[in-house]
Amino acid sequence: MGIKDWVVPQDKVFFDLFDRMAATVVSAADLLVDLVENFEDVKEQCRQMKQIEHQGDEISHEIYEQLNRTFITPLEPEEISRLASALDDILDYIDGTAQQMYSYGITETDDSMVQLAKLIQLSVVEIEKAVNGIRTIKNPSLIEERCIEVNRLENVADNVLGHAIMDLFKTNDAITIIKLKDIYENLEMATDKCEDVANVLSDIAIRHS
Repeated sequence: MGIKDWVVPQDKVFFDLFDRMAATVVSAADLLVDLVENFEDVKEQCRQMKQIEHQGDEISHEIYEQLNRTFITPLEPEEISRLASALDDILDYIDGTAQQMYSYGITETDDSMVQLAKLIQLSVVEIEKAVNGIRTIKNPSLIEERCIEVNRLENVADNVLGHAIMDLFKTNDAITIIKLKDIYENLEMATDKCEDVANVLSDIAIRHS
């Protein structure tokens, strides 16, 4: 790397990496929806999910590597680090919950799982659009609108989780209760992580507008 590459802000590199990371998160959410809607060949679907999660890890590593060797960055280094970490957290929860379904030996999914997975999917689509928008931040209000929608979807997920657990505790199978409660809570936690990303993006839009 020459002195010019070290000094000049690497705008394109960082934003390209974040676009790739956001697209990877969307791919994981799409696969999650497919998993809960078509709960067949779960082992293979979990293998595919793990591959997507590894791709996300590689992109995160590239972001941190680029951050470590770039003197002037298009965003604050802390913002870059927070955004990379928050996006990776979504991936970890999506992958972790999918693997959990397989390891717990769940034989079928239910409407609550489908609803939560779709809320994750809707959230990450909004996140991808917001991430694409930070490249120029010509209209910060559009990014903020995406972030507000992610926050709204997280509130919906809270309600879905609450009703799912209420219904679950009306049953008598303790082991099933434990398994499903874990899965519901981790799916909802993924929407919390989406909200974390939205908060980072909102801060970036405000600071750089």
